[in-house]
Amino acid sequence: MSSTLFNLQLDHIAHLQRAYAPMLSEHGFDSLAIYSGHASVHFADDHTPPFQTYGHFMHWVGLADVQHSWLIIQPEKRPQLYLYAPADFWHLPTHLPEEPWVAAFDVHFCSDKITPPLIGNAAIIGDTDQLAASHQQTMQAERQPEQLVNSLNELRLFKTPYEIACIREANRLAIAGHQAAQAAFIGTSGELDIQLAYLGASRQRESNVPYQNIIGLNQHAGVLHYQHYDLNAPKRHYSLLVDAGRRFRGYCADITRAYAGPDAPVAFGELVTAMHDLKDELVKGVAPGVSFIALHEQMHQQLAEILVAHGLFKGTADQAVAEGVTRLFCPHGLGHSLGLQVHDVAGLRHSDGTPAPAPEQHPALRLTRTLRPGMVVTIEPGLYFIAMLLDPLRNTSLPVNWRLVDQLSSCGGIRIEDNVAVTESGFDNLTP
Repeated sequence: MSSTLFNLQLDHIAHLQRAYAPMLSEHGFDSLAIYSGHASVHFADDHTPPFQTYGHFMHWVGLADVQHSWLIIQPEKRPQLYLYAPADFWHLPTHLPEEPWVAAFDVHFCSDKITPPLIGNAAIIGDTDQLAASHQQTMQAERQPEQLVNSLNELRLFKTPYEIACIREANRLAIAGHQAAQAAFIGTSGELDIQLAYLGASRQRESNVPYQNIIGLNQHAGVLHYQHYDLNAPKRHYSLLVDAGRRFRGYCADITRAYAGPDAPVAFGELVTAMHDLKDELVKGVAPGVSFIALHEQMHQQLAEILVAHGLFKGTADQAVAEGVTRLFCPHGLGHSLGLQVHDVAGLRHSDGTPAPAPEQHPALRLTRTLRPGMVVTIEPGLYFIAMLLDPLRNTSLPVNWRLVDQLSSCGGIRIEDNVAVTESGFDNLTP
């Protein structure tokens, strides 16, 4: 690991120390205990699903798989890390890397699950409902104080240079996986084969991905959160959609690419190119002071122009937007905040913590903020042929080219997604 990244991480921790002190004071707390969380077992079993450390704990420590541990933050004091590290011959014991950031903490290795030492008027955040009753009864502190959590979420919305460097590296690693997935598709592989190629090239286990990879061939590309992998290759390869990410030091990449297959109609390949161009245009619109809602509406206007230009809608672009046609071809939002969580915090709240819900006409939009430097967002326009959404239009007089829609329906859909940092002067596309 480069010394530059280590130095950025130390600056990041110092930034958190400076930022937490006035927040705790403002909300009337002397200290804060952050629980890492822990995995819950499957029903009537002793096995657990994949686990992700609580985001505010990860914000300090940067490890995505720490369980049963505590971080105590007190203004003007060194952060206290109580790391659960039992002697265990069933599992590899927890350990910290030999990296400079560790020296910024007082580290206490705990062989048992502990109740954290609470100092003064304390707050506790994290999924403490999972703790044993004996632990919960001994913790006399305010749990999940809403205003404090809102303030901490707002802090996480704006990334430090260290965080942006981590997201950039996560993107670099994920791109290797996307390239391998494309190559496997060209080799006429099935969904499971493409998923395995992605994991191998991006150097990660399936349990480590920041979200379940979406690997959709043909019509499956039109299922927005497609959750399966067919074992066998289809007879025809019309299309592939890969929505897949990677973590680096806890931070997420979230990239999507769509490809036309050898059996796809020519029109579908042309639409893929058009959606790439649309993504690039929207990325150029990322800048401080820009409303993300306005950028989302721009996506719909330009998507309407694509529908008209490529013969899918025989009316005007303005008509396609006004009549809600574009919302049926693209039912999701333009993007979301990105960081320690794929759909990162504070995207649907104002800076003071009050709700900033999605507009009624765009209920799936996950980010409603005005862009400011330090934010990292995804830009992901889409165009899909989803029968349950489009079929009701067949009973209307709207001039949809149903012959072409039916011809393209076997291709499922298109989504192109990059990860973009908002800078002082514009944008920095972290997805090269």
